[in-house]
Order: sequence, then C-alpha cells, then structure tokens
Amino acid sequence: MALAAQGFTGSHRSAKPGWSKMESTLRRLHLLQIDSVNVLTRSHYLPLYSRLGAYPQSILDARSFGAEKRALFECWAHEASLLPVVLHPLMRWRMARARAGAGTYAAMDRFGREERRYLKQVLDFVSRHGPTAASDLPEAGKAEGGWWGWSRGKLALETLFDQGLVTAATRRGFERLYDIPERVIPADILSLPTPREPEAIRQLMALSAAALGIATEADLRDYFRLPLAQSRKALSELVEDQRLIPTLVDGWRHTAYRHRDTRLPRKAGGNALLSPFDPIVWERPRAERLFGFRYRLEIYTPAHQRTYGYYVLPFLHGERLTARVCLKADRKANTLRINAAHIEDHAKHQETAEVLAAELRLMAGWLGLGALAPGNKGNLAAALRAAL
Repeated sequence: MALAAQGFTGSHRSAKPGWSKMESTLRRLHLLQIDSVNVLTRSHYLPLYSRLGAYPQSILDARSFGAEKRALFECWAHEASLLPVVLHPLMRWRMARARAGAGTYAAMDRFGREERRYLKQVLDFVSRHGPTAASDLPEAGKAEGGWWGWSRGKLALETLFDQGLVTAATRRGFERLYDIPERVIPADILSLPTPREPEAIRQLMALSAAALGIATEADLRDYFRLPLAQSRKALSELVEDQRLIPTLVDGWRHTAYRHRDTRLPRKAGGNALLSPFDPIVWERPRAERLFGFRYRLEIYTPAHQRTYGYYVLPFLHGERLTARVCLKADRKANTLRINAAHIEDHAKHQETAEVLAAELRLMAGWLGLGALAPGNKGNLAAALRAAL
C-alpha cells in the first residue's frame, strides 16, 4: 500500500515520460524536497526519475522556475520544497504565522521583529526591480558561512519568503531569486480563497494519508511538517468523518491510518534508486518499520566514521530495499562513480547485483555520463563489479 501510494505500482516506468506523467506523479507526491547537495544531482530531480525513468530535467525546470506555464512553487513544507501551485492556498496559514512572528524558524522571527524597517526597504526594492538575489540588495552585508551565517540581505529575503511576501521567481545555478507573488504565482491561484488554518491542516493531513498509503499520526504530521496539537485535532476529525481509517499493522507500536480511497493493490514495487530525501525513506523510523532498513545520512559524519559513504541511495528491488550505493557524478571524467555498494542481509548477492547494475546504467544515461566506475568498498562491491 505504501509503495503503490507513492507511485511504485510494479510497472511505473515509461519509455518517454513527458509533462503529463510528471504532473500526475507530482499530484500524487504533493511535493519535492529541495536540498543543496549536488554530488550526484539535485535531490528534487530524483523522485520523478525513480518513478518514471529518464524524464527530461529541463521540463521540470521550466515548470518550476520558468516564466511561463508555472506549475510549481517553492515554500517551507517538508523542509524547503517544490509544491504544485494548486496547493498554494493550503500553505498560506504558515505564511500568516510567520507574519505574526511565529514562523518556521525563530531566527527569522527575531529578524522580522528587530529589522522591520530594513524588511520594508528590501520588499520595496524587490517590488521595483523584480527577480532579486541577496547580492543585488544595497546594504546586503557579507555572509559569514553556515546556515545562520547568512548576510543581512539574505536573511531579510528569507524572512520575507517565510512570510509569503516574496516567493522564489527562479534560480541562478542554485541561488534563489525572489520576486513578489503577483509576478510569479498564477493569478487564478492567488485569487483562490484562503482556508482557515484548521481546515488547511485537516486537508494537508488527508493529502499526507493519500500520499503515504499507510502511516502513523507522526508520519502524517511529518509529511508537511505540521504542528502537533493542530494535527492531532485534525486527525481526530478525519477519523470521525471516516476519511481516515484506523488500522493495525503487525509489529507497529502505534496505530496506523489509511485514507478511505487507499486500496490494497495486486502488486507494487519496482526497481529504483531513491534519493535520500525521497518520501519513501525521508522519515527514517518509518523506513525501518516498513522495510527493516536502518538508514542515516552520513554527509555530516567525518569520513573515517562513515559506515556506508557520503551520498548513499537506497535501492528498491521489488517490494524490498535490498542494497545501498554511494554515488558521485564525476562530470569532468564523464563517469558515474560507485564508491561503495552494500547489500542487506535478506537479499541475494547475484540477483541484486544484476538488477542494480541495470539501474546504474540507466541512471548514468539519464545524467549524461558515458562510463561507470565501480569501487571496492562494501559487501556487494565484488558482485556489482562482475555484473557491470
């Protein structure tokens, strides 16, 4: 149920996936998490690839950051995320909270209180000049490095972004350029009524249930990073309305819930490499409950202390997560490097290696890399080298 709800239906790949299939998948997932790490490719590109195959990244760029036919917008959801524009009204409660001084991050709330005059100057600048980077602002200051080492101008723009007074117009490389919503979000979307906060959270909890297939209260709340008390109230109301069905799952400590439209499919799964920020695995305790797969991102772990590698992708093989590979796109050498490959205890070495090798070839082709270079690290490395 969890795999099918996420678009892994057993025959999910398409020969030439275009915008129609991409849009259908986006409406199923509801969001793509954005992350700055680019050792393989930006994380928001990977969930569509995992489900659809080698789609053109340029189409997603155009629909996310292009001036015409805008279909997605950026906001704080499950961290920084791209969402279909139709969900804009459901995210306005979070922007309203930020404007009231109770936003996503305390540092932005504090900046908003202490720098109101400067915020107004920055908003006026963006209104006059259009798409604006932090470096474009007068008196922007210098960045000091680190997450909250932003320059004064960057922190102002991010605070206005949190408040919904500016939005992401486009990106230059990975740098976000900001503009006022009226010049970015389609007018017919901006004109939609804004639900009251309890109704918006109720709808988001229902969307989470549909996207996850089977999930606990904490899982549902995590999908859009919703507040605890309001989520629990929304869950109670959704159960009372019979939109969500309480469900017992063998081995789970907490009650699970499924959307009333969720069905048990005849088959599900497929073969796919998953982003570390894919909804199937982004909540690590749920991945462990579903698959018996303990997964932690080791990017910030010192190299000598890493167990599996720097940028590790889980491998979905059928209905199980059977392996994990540490990958790097070496653009200068036109090579996809497989720095380490590890197999799970329940999986078969040769079968897993052969199927994984095929997926790695497909990924290299999608990324425009002409060669694969398997390394020696990991208990699947030898079998994978032989398969390749």
